[in-house]
Amino acid sequence: MRITLAPMEGLVDAPIRETLTGVGGIDRSVTEFIRVTHGMLPPRIFYKYAPELHHQCETSAGTPVAIQLLGSDPEMMGLHGERAVELGARQVDINFGCPAKTVNKHKGGCVLMREPELMHAITAAVRKAVPEHIPVTAKMRLGYDDRSMGIACGQALQDAGAAELVIHARSKVDGYRPPAYWEDIARAREALSIPVIANGEIWTVEQYWRCREVSGCDEVMIGRGLIARPDLARRIKASQNGETIAPMTWPEVVALVEDYAAALQTRLEDRFVTGRIKQWLNYLRTGFPEAEQLWPRARKIREVTPMLACLDGDRRNLKVA
Repeated sequence: MRITLAPMEGLVDAPIRETLTGVGGIDRSVTEFIRVTHGMLPPRIFYKYAPELHHQCETSAGTPVAIQLLGSDPEMMGLHGERAVELGARQVDINFGCPAKTVNKHKGGCVLMREPELMHAITAAVRKAVPEHIPVTAKMRLGYDDRSMGIACGQALQDAGAAELVIHARSKVDGYRPPAYWEDIARAREALSIPVIANGEIWTVEQYWRCREVSGCDEVMIGRGLIARPDLARRIKASQNGETIAPMTWPEVVALVEDYAAALQTRLEDRFVTGRIKQWLNYLRTGFPEAEQLWPRARKIREVTPMLACLDGDRRNLKVA
């Protein structure tokens, strides 16, 4: 019944992993992908994406973090899997699911689902390169052009030695548009012997249980739903025990965003910090009407200090009210 925080390129970085795993309910997470091309990346790149490597590959809450690689060269992927483990990785994950045009154009991510044989070769190379006790896992979609490749690609990864597989319940062409095709995950799961983890369109506790019912998967990965509702995993865990807990209040969420901003300021220039805060606020609009009300003002702010003042002022006004 584990819940994994999904990797989201450009958003789920180390500070937000630290923030969200601190809220509770998340059993593990995955880094943004490390892009593998033709040259060997230096250790500083691994540490940039996964500073948790300095701390037994865990967040401060003790949540394990998998190192995710993306690339199409089996030999180089194997070498980078080996390097990740040398630096402290306890799980190496392979990205076959990214739908971004620039990534797919350079033969990375979901476009590889057109070539199950290459997916097999990449996974086999990583599996061979890392010690047996280190799990090699993968994340993919149901296909690229349509949703017909889930079983074939899943079998290719299983045969190559993948320990488990996350399946996002859409094709590349589907993008992120609802609905999620959890029933297609179920068909792939039934055809495979390795554990399958369901991903896609889990925004509420009710959708979590519906996803598990339709997909037949015991475990899920949640991305946007946890960004929109930071306590979603905690509330799901309570529901597994037959309990219901009150959702986080908006002032509590603002405090999280402020902590996140402070952590970002140690890593990024202020202009990028403001952009990341806006990304999170935009998702929070789904879960909190207060974020929707704040958004017209916040989206126009370019500097960190005014942004934090805006957030703090909003929280203080709510407390007074």
